[in-house]
Amino acid sequence: MQVVFYFLIFILGACLGSFLCCQARRLHFKESSQAKNKLKPKKSLGSRSVCMHCHHRLKWYDNIPIISWLILRGKCRECHKKIGAPEILSELGLGLAFLALGSTLDISSAGLLEWATFIVMLLLTITLGFLAIYDGAYGELPTLPLFISIILATTILALEICATLSTSTFAPSVIINPILSIAILSGLYLVLYLISKGKWVGDGDWLLGLSMGLVLASPWLALITLFLSNLLACLIMYPATKGKKQRKIHFGPFMVAAFIITYSFSSFLLNLI
Repeated sequence: MQVVFYFLIFILGACLGSFLCCQARRLHFKESSQAKNKLKPKKSLGSRSVCMHCHHRLKWYDNIPIISWLILRGKCRECHKKIGAPEILSELGLGLAFLALGSTLDISSAGLLEWATFIVMLLLTITLGFLAIYDGAYGELPTLPLFISIILATTILALEICATLSTSTFAPSVIINPILSIAILSGLYLVLYLISKGKWVGDGDWLLGLSMGLVLASPWLALITLFLSNLLACLIMYPATKGKKQRKIHFGPFMVAAFIITYSFSSFLLNLI
C-alpha cells in the first residue's frame, strides 16, 4: 500500500505542477494587461490550456503531465514551436516534492495529527510551488500566495506543537526554536532587503523565509535550508551567469527546493551534522 501511495502522490503532484504553471502564466498575462490599461484578456484563469504561440486549444491527451511533453518533445502539436522547459520542470518538480513529503508519512500507522499535518503541508507545498514557478519565470512573488503560505505554515507549527505536547511536557525550546528558525530564514533576508533597498533580494523573500522558518521550527534546519538554497543557486545558475557582469537570480525556486529537501529528510540531515 505504501508503494501505491507513493505512486499516487507523485501523479497528483505532477498534475498540480502542470496546473500551477498554467495559472502562473495566465496570472502574469492578466496583470501585465491590466498594468498597461489594456482590455481584460479574453482568456480567463479558469479556461482550458492553449498554445501561447498559435493559441490552439490543447486536447486532453496533450495535457498528460510529463508524458505529453516527452511525446511531443516539448513542442506544440499544431505549430511545432517549443513549449518550453518550465512545464516539464514544474510537473517533475512538484511531483518529486509530493513524493518526498509522502516518504515522511507511514499510512499504516499515522494518527489524526500526522494526517492533518501532512495534508496542510501538501497545501503549503502547492502554494510554495506556485510562488517558485512565478518567481522563476517573472522575478516576482505575488503577495496573496505569500500570506496564504504564512497562514498554512502557522497552522503546521500549531499542529506540530500539539503533537509534541501530547507526548512530552512543555519545554522552552518549543517556543525558542521556531523564533530562531524565523530569525535565520526570514530575518536575514529582511536585513539584506533593508540594507540594499531591494537591490540584493526582493521584498517577498523574507516573507517566503518566514513561512519556511515557521514550519522547520529549528535553527539547525533553517541553517541547512539556507546553505542548500545557496548551493543549488550556485550550481544551477553559475553556467547561465558565467561571463556576464550583471544577471539577476530569482532566488525563490531555490529556497522552495531547499526547504522541501530539508523538511522531508530532516532526520537524515541532522544526523549528518
